[in-house]
Amino acid sequence: MAVPERCALVVIDVQVGFDDPVWGNRNNPSCEANVEALVRRWREQGRPIVFVRHDSDEGPDSPLAPGQPGNDFKPMVSGEPDLLITKRVHSAFYGKPNLDTWLQDQRVDAVVICGIATDHCCETTARMASDLGYQTFFALDATHAFDRTGPDGQVVTADEICRATAASLHEEFAKVVTTAELVAS
Repeated sequence: MAVPERCALVVIDVQVGFDDPVWGNRNNPSCEANVEALVRRWREQGRPIVFVRHDSDEGPDSPLAPGQPGNDFKPMVSGEPDLLITKRVHSAFYGKPNLDTWLQDQRVDAVVICGIATDHCCETTARMASDLGYQTFFALDATHAFDRTGPDGQVVTADEICRATAASLHEEFAKVVTTAELVAS
């Protein structure tokens, strides 16, 4: 698998607040280690890295509220990124500063998406990246999701959500890949 030279790693919402029990059961305990491996590899190669942080506007009790410990990045998201985006919605493309403008200014034409949660901010950002014309790679094993309850009252497991996200994105909006494939590229 070939990843373009000017490919940015976009690390989405890998924040302490997602360890709060309010979110429920999660999958993929290897997510954070895989994110760390991608950050390390991108730094070794001198490729651009973008950290995205969700600054919740749902009040001070939100696990992701600015100024609260949960708003901090987890320890594996360390060092200075080339760009820090803060957002209050799902897509990193609606954060500040403007991700699309920055990628264009840096002549980046491809992105790797990883982080939390698979089916929310990661999937939304991947879809938008594709629609904006970026070659998009979705590092599925460097994401995780939470169990969700559907409108019928049935629980959809985090693993099922990840499988559905991968099936929905692959070869339509993104190339769904593994951390090992990206590190080896």
